[in-house]
Amino acid sequence: MLANTYHLGIKPGVEILKKAGGLHKFMNWNCALLTDSGGFQMVSLLKLAVITEKGVQFRSLNASKSEIVLTPEHSIEIQNVIGADIIMQLDDVVKTTSSDDKRIEEAMYRTTRWLDRCMQSHKRVEDQNIFPIVQGTLNTKLRSLSAKAHMKRDVRGFAIGGLSGGESKDEFWKMVNLSTDILPKNKPRYLMGVGFAIDLVVCTALGVDMYDCVFPTRTARFGCALVMTGQLNLKQKMYKTDLTPIDKDCDCSTCKTYTRSYLHHIATIHTVSCHLLTVHNVAFQLRLMRNIRESIKENKFVEFVQSFMVDLHPNKDYPNWVIDALQAVGIQLK
Repeated sequence: MLANTYHLGIKPGVEILKKAGGLHKFMNWNCALLTDSGGFQMVSLLKLAVITEKGVQFRSLNASKSEIVLTPEHSIEIQNVIGADIIMQLDDVVKTTSSDDKRIEEAMYRTTRWLDRCMQSHKRVEDQNIFPIVQGTLNTKLRSLSAKAHMKRDVRGFAIGGLSGGESKDEFWKMVNLSTDILPKNKPRYLMGVGFAIDLVVCTALGVDMYDCVFPTRTARFGCALVMTGQLNLKQKMYKTDLTPIDKDCDCSTCKTYTRSYLHHIATIHTVSCHLLTVHNVAFQLRLMRNIRESIKENKFVEFVQSFMVDLHPNKDYPNWVIDALQAVGIQLK
């Protein structure tokens, strides 16, 4: 599960989380936790942010309009209190589609300097794993320099950041491939902000191990359910009398209990529909990743990829970027 450092630092706040003994205990979650660093808010809340070498100063969204200063040290302090199993360095994030080469270069080098400050401030080295974040947007030279610089640090895994932000798929996969080619294969490689099923399959083929994305829950709020052949927009009239489950092969509580027809009648109208579709969409993502993992363990990943792509594109009209990305790692689609 992913938790947001910026928002948790505001509410419930560090003192309450500290009193609770960390986020695992606070929310009674006995599985793995990952925290971001607050860096993404430099993009999503850019109009509220002032970025300097010291850190990021945000104008708060709360009623008091007070200011919040997030430095590398403070980001790690919050994450140490949260107690996540994997924590992220504070990075200087630039929108992928930016054409400001000077700003992109500044952000890449600053990210490495902030990494060192984060590592120096990290107080729970034994039970929390800090991941550096490779930056450089779509600049191959800067992204390579970032990856190689971070590999000199004593860490247990790496993140690939600054992608899935509006760039073309052709640009996207090439930067993922560049990053995984450089980063060590004996440590986890985490691709940040990626969650479309086709992206998960292709990027796993390129060497990525971990992902996070709001897509499954966000698309649920729009009335969409994820299936192996794509998405079902349950608001469409074609589902009005469809008394089958979203996916007959899914064992989530939503598919066991409700029909497409029922979900059609409440989608985007009643809050419960968001909850029910979220349950299914998260279950879908877990099942997809479980199937990917099992196919790798059984040495059948190539066959899995080929079958997945045919299910998604039965006419075999595969996107060119998918063909090119898979060919780069020796996978030919049937």
